[in-house]
Amino acid sequence: MAGNGVVLKHASNVPGCGLAIEDVFRQAGFPENLFRAVLVGGTHVEDIIANPHIKAVTVTGSTAAGKAVARKAGEMLKKTVLELGGSDPYVILEDADLPKAVETCVRSRLINAGQSCIAAKRFIVVTSRREEFEDLFVSRMKAAKMGDPLDERIEIGPQARWDLRRDLHRQVQESVARGAVLLLGGEIPPGEGAFYPPTVLTAVRKGMPAYDEELFGPVAAIIPAANEGEAIRVANDSSFGLGAAVFTEDLARGERIAAEEIEAGSCFVNDFVRSDPRLPFGGIKESGYGRELSSHGIREFVNIKTVVVS
Repeated sequence: MAGNGVVLKHASNVPGCGLAIEDVFRQAGFPENLFRAVLVGGTHVEDIIANPHIKAVTVTGSTAAGKAVARKAGEMLKKTVLELGGSDPYVILEDADLPKAVETCVRSRLINAGQSCIAAKRFIVVTSRREEFEDLFVSRMKAAKMGDPLDERIEIGPQARWDLRRDLHRQVQESVARGAVLLLGGEIPPGEGAFYPPTVLTAVRKGMPAYDEELFGPVAAIIPAANEGEAIRVANDSSFGLGAAVFTEDLARGERIAAEEIEAGSCFVNDFVRSDPRLPFGGIKESGYGRELSSHGIREFVNIKTVVVS
């Protein structure tokens, strides 16, 4: 929309997606070469960034990938916008509508089989509602059907790659070994496909992978908090800062916490985090910088020019 040409280097395991996006632009009537997907491996990324025709770079991916891209772009003095990993906290306060909160939390945790940067990952529940929340949450997660993602009745498809499932299982096992309590799942199922079952860990605390790292799969980490203040402290006790949510029936309280207390690029009250073309989207801390979407996103890759006429 700002008039820039785009070269898309998609993730190496999804060339069909990259070509499909290019085709959408073509069908919409855009000039033939305004948007092009390039079929190259990751080893060519630095060469693409260094090309003088490339004026700026944006990346969606892991924090490690973002740092590598920013390092090369910085060397070439090219602007970057980074949308990286997340470990979104969902704070459940004592006055939350638990049935609605649980349904929203589970839905967010299972989006794309849990493989979303803005999926709910850490569930910080005040102690007075923890037991009730866990019962409802485990029941709903247990009811989620796993299978062929092309079947509309299925909520959980496979992990994108075998190594991703292996890493996720390691995080679960290490968290349990360090004292987390496994309420559901946690076992690799037999059969074809890199499936991982809906898994719920509770009594999660600092020093466990389920607390400190991003869980990129259908694994939920429940963290108890004594009160609102401790819940906010735990929510902010993360190297990530992409999305967050708070659940309370007091909307003024929820808005205050979302706007002033929780450290994240987006914070939703009584709803799950998602992007919307009308709203700026992006993170802080190791979740990246800059904004996509809305007027803010359009202006990220334009130059501001001053002209003075006397």
